[in-house]
Amino acid sequence: MIDTAITALQAGEFILLYDFDDRERETDFAIRSDAVTSAHVRQMRKDGGGLICTAVHPGAAEVLGLPFAFELIAGNPAMAGLGGQVPYDLKNPSSFSLWVNHRSTFTGITDRDRATTITAIADEVKRSMNGGGHNFAAHFRSPGHVALLRATEGLLSRRRGQTELSIALAVMAGVTPAITICEMLDDETGLALGKEDAREYGRRHGLVFVEGSEVEEAWGAYMEEKGN
Repeated sequence: MIDTAITALQAGEFILLYDFDDRERETDFAIRSDAVTSAHVRQMRKDGGGLICTAVHPGAAEVLGLPFAFELIAGNPAMAGLGGQVPYDLKNPSSFSLWVNHRSTFTGITDRDRATTITAIADEVKRSMNGGGHNFAAHFRSPGHVALLRATEGLLSRRRGQTELSIALAVMAGVTPAITICEMLDDETGLALGKEDAREYGRRHGLVFVEGSEVEEAWGAYMEEKGN
């Protein structure tokens, strides 16, 4: 299944990515950010319903100067009390960074505007990974309507969130390591959509469903092969 998920990512298709039974127990839509269109944004907000975020490789985030949100909070004494660990991952802080809009957008919230911002983020990530220009502020403004997630250095060796899982998949797929994700919510219960319901959605819509444990196993083999 992991090979099928990687092929789908390479093709610019959605996959459904579940984390772990002992973590968030959530399934996210996941798609390579450089392939996102307004139709993809519409599907995520209507069929997913969670927050549409773009995860960024830690190396790219470092080059682009993207901070963790908790670092910004820590630098403001009046906001110091807002910091703290998340209940599903007590060992690590949140991966949230900035919220941005591309400077060419108007409100930034429309499907078209968000797709524009997301693909532009992917362009900046690609350039940063290849030694190109790094003036992030020249292209984006903040606050905005696309949440950036900064993957933790070391990826799955340190943190096992959707952010790290999706970027590990991107690396294994050989695509630009910027992945846009959105949690699937349950309209009836108001909670996260159950794993089997998410799997069934995937069957109905022809989308690959992959679990974090599969990604973690494949990533371990990939790193071993690379000699890390």
